[in-house]
Amino acid sequence: MRVAPSIELNSATRLELEKLSRRRTTPVRMALRSRIVLLAADGMGNKEIAQRLGVAPRMAALWRGRFIELGIEGLLKDAPRPGRTPAISAEMVGEVISRTTQSKPSGATHWSRRRMAREMGISESSVGRIWRAHGLKPHRIESFKVSNDPHFAEKLDAIVGLYLNPPEHALVLSVDEKSQIQALDRTQPGLPMKKGRGQTMTHDYKRNGTTTLFAALDTATGEIYGLCQQRHRHQEWLRFLRMIDQTIPADKQIYLICDNYATHKHPRVQRWLDNHKRFHVRFTPTSASWLNMIERFFRDLTANQIRRGVFQDLEQLITAIGDYIDHHNKNPKPFIWTAKASDILEKVTRARTALHK
Repeated sequence: MRVAPSIELNSATRLELEKLSRRRTTPVRMALRSRIVLLAADGMGNKEIAQRLGVAPRMAALWRGRFIELGIEGLLKDAPRPGRTPAISAEMVGEVISRTTQSKPSGATHWSRRRMAREMGISESSVGRIWRAHGLKPHRIESFKVSNDPHFAEKLDAIVGLYLNPPEHALVLSVDEKSQIQALDRTQPGLPMKKGRGQTMTHDYKRNGTTTLFAALDTATGEIYGLCQQRHRHQEWLRFLRMIDQTIPADKQIYLICDNYATHKHPRVQRWLDNHKRFHVRFTPTSASWLNMIERFFRDLTANQIRRGVFQDLEQLITAIGDYIDHHNKNPKPFIWTAKASDILEKVTRARTALHK
């Protein structure tokens, strides 16, 4: 005949179990487990405990064994359970992931939940859960461009060096032009935002001309120097450089970070720079405009002032851009560059390796 293992309690453990079994704030299941252990310590068998407390004998045996193995801590929470058997097997999940990442559906460029569900014979919700659990988003695509500049490392090191360790008694300016900014007027007045509905704007528009913003970002302070002009030829670029030359004190050296646009390398521009020795130009690598910090300001300008703006003529657009720059310069904040040149170069090297496999 099988005999339940005995339990021996010291005075401190017994006192703790008695408190748990009597305390009003103790959860019911915890109080019941404590009583089972106390009765077991008094020498009762599992069947007798079950009759006394109105529970099944296997429950009395369960918590007797749990206490012997883990002590009071074993009574505080249930053991982990395996849960429901998955309706979709691991093989099916692997097949969904494999098809999503390595194949295309017939007649389409990417998988949708409906197509994948029809292909695999499972529900659309199941496909969505599998994709979400594995971080897959077939409906999205991200653009990229790896620079093939043979002097990428040298140019990268020079530009990041200016960001992280700028020279003394000098200004580092990230410069570029935002061309073809359109003064767009909507064909009908929009409605303001209200509860349950966002602001409305017609999808069509009237063009009222374009302007080009030449801008320079002081990487140390975040201050912006801007000039709007009708075109973006080397003549306008020279006019902008002259404005910078006249605005910044003559005792300051000026380091310009700009891209490889032909206007920036025009012979007349080169001659002007040769005659103004305090200007030092550092060109970004080809296909690497993301190294130019002014692009971050252009993004904010587009999102905050231009994209949803309504401009009935070109003058309104130029005024709006000037107002945005003035407001920015009242409390400028620099963009903090944190990436090291070695880390960027390592990522670009990995991308080139993957691209040419």
